[in-house]
Amino acid sequence: MAPIAVILAPSPKGAATCARLVEFVHAELAKIGAPADLVQQLPTGSGKDTLHELMRQADLVVATGSRANVRAAYESGTPALGVGVGNVAAIVLPGADPYATGARIAQSKTFDNATSCSSENSLILVGDAADGVLAALAAESAMLLDAEEKAALAAAMFPDGKLAPQVIAQSATKIAQIAGLHRPIFRDARILLVEEDGVGPEHPFSGEKLSPVLTVYRVPDLDAAIALVRRLYDYQGKGHSVGVHGATAAEALRLGRELPVARVIQDQIHCYAVGGSFDNGLPFSLSMGCGTWGGNGFSDNLNYRHFLNITRIVRPIPERVPSEALLLGAYWERYGR
Repeated sequence: MAPIAVILAPSPKGAATCARLVEFVHAELAKIGAPADLVQQLPTGSGKDTLHELMRQADLVVATGSRANVRAAYESGTPALGVGVGNVAAIVLPGADPYATGARIAQSKTFDNATSCSSENSLILVGDAADGVLAALAAESAMLLDAEEKAALAAAMFPDGKLAPQVIAQSATKIAQIAGLHRPIFRDARILLVEEDGVGPEHPFSGEKLSPVLTVYRVPDLDAAIALVRRLYDYQGKGHSVGVHGATAAEALRLGRELPVARVIQDQIHCYAVGGSFDNGLPFSLSMGCGTWGGNGFSDNLNYRHFLNITRIVRPIPERVPSEALLLGAYWERYGR
């Protein structure tokens, strides 16, 4: 088999980090006597024309990042694997252990300053779960903003209706400084909590924030929680995943049946669990297909199997021809012939 090269085309902001990664990869390739050109990177400043030509000539394109990146990959004429937009919601039911739940959410939301597409962006507290979980999050240095502080934060994070680059990947303390939030508690804040009751462009906290800012909704029951998640995902994040804490097996199955998500993450640290874990069986990956819900052609965690062309040797086997009754009997019994 001929070797196949991987050519990386990072965004300008990520080019230096990607180049450093390629240095590590080349060092490992040298150890086994493999050509360094098996992994390459487009030169910085190559421009969109070069990128589009690379996608046109490649055998397979894998696109992550913005919806525009994924759309360009699909339009390149080359087979493409694109991933969906994150805007994860997590539902907390009254049966959840509040402190275990708070610890999981805090660990997920603070990992890499919440730049992962798998970090929670909305927390939906059902009925009596609210007070205990908010207390648990306070113990994890999650600070709940008042109405005036929320308005100041919104002005800093969404000055023109879009997420401001200066808050992306920043710590909660830094974001509080940018927003002019001066209460002493913000000096030690790990997460900023804002309460919300609306969804959509006029409620920017309902979208993906790429920062340790977590939106809190309160609802009376699971029916209302499911309806709210549908609204959130119709706005942004359809197909990715939903978290749930304190659910029964039947309740978790209901989420899988009724919500447009490829993954229901139950009682886990969401941003870790979605990317695969030794204790949940998902393939290890940082790229999540979101199915047709998210405009993607697959709904798995992207993994090595998606890069394989599989050749099958097909031999005759003993014939087994099912009868019409076997194929259609249940339908006939229910609806008639």
